[in-house]
Amino acid sequence: MEKEMFCFQCEQTAGCTGCIGGRGVCGKTSGTANLQDELTGALIGLAHVADTNPPTDTTHQVVIEGLFTTLTNVNFNDETIRQQIEAVHREKAALSPGCCACASPCGRSDDYDMRQVWNADEDVRSLKSLLLFGMKGMAAYAYHARVLGYSDDKVNRFFYEGLFALGEDWGMDQLLPLVMKLGEVNLSCMALLDRANTETYGNPAPVTVPLTVEKGPFIVVSGHDLRDLQLLLEQTEETGVNIYTHGEMLPAHAYPELKKYTHLKGHFGTAWQNQQKEFDNLPAPILFTTNCLMPPKASYQDRVFTTEVVSFPGLTHIGADKDFTPLIEKAKALGGYAQEHPMTGLNGGTTVTTGFGHHAVLSVAEPVISAIKSGDLPHIFLVGGCDGARPGRNYYTEFVRQTPKDIVVLTLACGKFRFIDMDLGTVGGLPRLMDMGQCNDAYSAIKVAVVLAEAFGCSVNDLPLTLVLSWYEQKAVCILLTLLHLGLTNIYLGPTLPAFLSPNVLQYLVKQFHIHPISTPEQDLKEILHKA
Repeated sequence: MEKEMFCFQCEQTAGCTGCIGGRGVCGKTSGTANLQDELTGALIGLAHVADTNPPTDTTHQVVIEGLFTTLTNVNFNDETIRQQIEAVHREKAALSPGCCACASPCGRSDDYDMRQVWNADEDVRSLKSLLLFGMKGMAAYAYHARVLGYSDDKVNRFFYEGLFALGEDWGMDQLLPLVMKLGEVNLSCMALLDRANTETYGNPAPVTVPLTVEKGPFIVVSGHDLRDLQLLLEQTEETGVNIYTHGEMLPAHAYPELKKYTHLKGHFGTAWQNQQKEFDNLPAPILFTTNCLMPPKASYQDRVFTTEVVSFPGLTHIGADKDFTPLIEKAKALGGYAQEHPMTGLNGGTTVTTGFGHHAVLSVAEPVISAIKSGDLPHIFLVGGCDGARPGRNYYTEFVRQTPKDIVVLTLACGKFRFIDMDLGTVGGLPRLMDMGQCNDAYSAIKVAVVLAEAFGCSVNDLPLTLVLSWYEQKAVCILLTLLHLGLTNIYLGPTLPAFLSPNVLQYLVKQFHIHPISTPEQDLKEILHKA
């Protein structure tokens, strides 16, 4: 069968092998998928030009934006992807005008045909996929940092190094060290984004957020971008329009410089993959600031707005001027709910708590260390990662539900919505369930683990700490590579293993880092706590 497209970058890829038909599981068409491959190929050509022609800050922007555009659930719009391809070509010409006018072109900087990757030897394909998908995830973090005026030369340089390698005929011995280097560079990128967020908006502090929507006009803000939320809060102040977060925007409530806006009222909905049901006939507009967009249903398509690199045909896009007037006017016209509208989490809870970033957790490091030493806190779990719709993800709900009552559960990213509304009580005066933030905030978990290891004079692997991770898209890939760079072992990963891992690459990761595919909550808890 001839493939209309090939994509296996997300966890829900068809048959756990790859989307090859006219439409991917995420909803993007084969035409869109192939254009995204063209964009990636153009970026590889640009990287080859940048190998001998120093890139500028504009080049960095084009590369980061281009990679981010191809992330899962970001851009479904062929027109805007074509514009991105044209922007890459313009930048290539700007860096090396002589190359474009050459009468005897060598082809070295031509757009790369990504089919050469998808049809390569399976181990080479696997490592190049790890590299590419990890860079896509890191590009998202770099993008968010750039929006706030923060950049890192080490991070920027790696994008060219990685893209260059994708276009070369390299074997496993050359590719594997580069994949592991990506984990190291992504740690710097996550630290950069943490600094950008905290220096701009303050250190997050624990806060309880209601799930009830007040009567009157309101706007739902989804995605990850705090700057977009800030600008919207500024423009809606004293307009009578309230603001509610959705999905990964929940941790915004914990930042002092965002929390100060009294019309930032609460959180709307449950998991991101439930948006088509929860947005159905919603009497309010929705703003998507980054990924997690699903193709909108006709019942609410007229009230979905996008900004930055998010794009979908037929939706109103808020451009670089960040004038949210159309969004605000839509909110007023729709009017919101006539009465208070109670909602619950997936487990019936009416509130959720967030804001346990590294600053908050480390402020109570002494009692945590004392509790571990005394045996009052025998183990800590980090249960986090990306959520999705594939059956089997209730594993994470049950895992958290079944954790013993003297164990703390740290969480982050959108996978937490499976259990974040549970009341697990406290242990040693600390909440048993602590949300550390977005997937963008994974640095917090790493920092806490490193500080605890230093306090005990041991490695992170010797701590009574186990990571139980769920993955869906490419940010999870770069986070995993960072954890491996730090030498963390015995990570439990699910709900399925990535389709892009060849048997040999998987065997290497299992042998070196003892990665475990999840089984059942009961079995895994027994195995982990028995070992501990």
